[in-house]
Amino acid sequence: MTARIRPASAAEAAALHELAALTFPLACPPSTTEASKAAFIAEHLSEAAFARYLADPARDVVVADDAGQLIGYAMVVHGEPADPDVAQAVRSRPTAELSKLYVHPLHHGGGVASALVAAVVDAAARHRAASVWLGVNQHNARANRFYAKSDFETVGSKRFLVGDTFEDDWVRERTL
Repeated sequence: MTARIRPASAAEAAALHELAALTFPLACPPSTTEASKAAFIAEHLSEAAFARYLADPARDVVVADDAGQLIGYAMVVHGEPADPDVAQAVRSRPTAELSKLYVHPLHHGGGVASALVAAVVDAAARHRAASVWLGVNQHNARANRFYAKSDFETVGSKRFLVGDTFEDDWVRERTL
């Protein structure tokens, strides 16, 4: 891997939006409509949303930078889960959420995602978290294999709203 993992800067909100708009749909099951994907991107992955994430002291956004091009990103949210299904499933406290982890498809399989996970785990450990949890679509076999290989154990399930459609996610947790 030639990419450098580093904290995202406030000036990268637009670049993060562009990468998110490309990569988020790849993680959705075939049943997710284009309208639902577009609505999710507009609400949660817009340039304005990333500007808010980057300014939030309860979040760390890290990027994989390959010669000035963003090829991946991850976001960790420090603090207890708001979702009651997640709160019930997660076993180790305090915890942090691996909220987003996406890599440009041309860089899949090159170690970028593993390096981003390591950065998220480091950020969570610095905030004294005992675990990191995430939600991943139950039908996303590639992501589920990756998270299992990365020591995230399935501990429960939750629903995830994409546009106007609820998807079923596994809740996975990695003890630190």
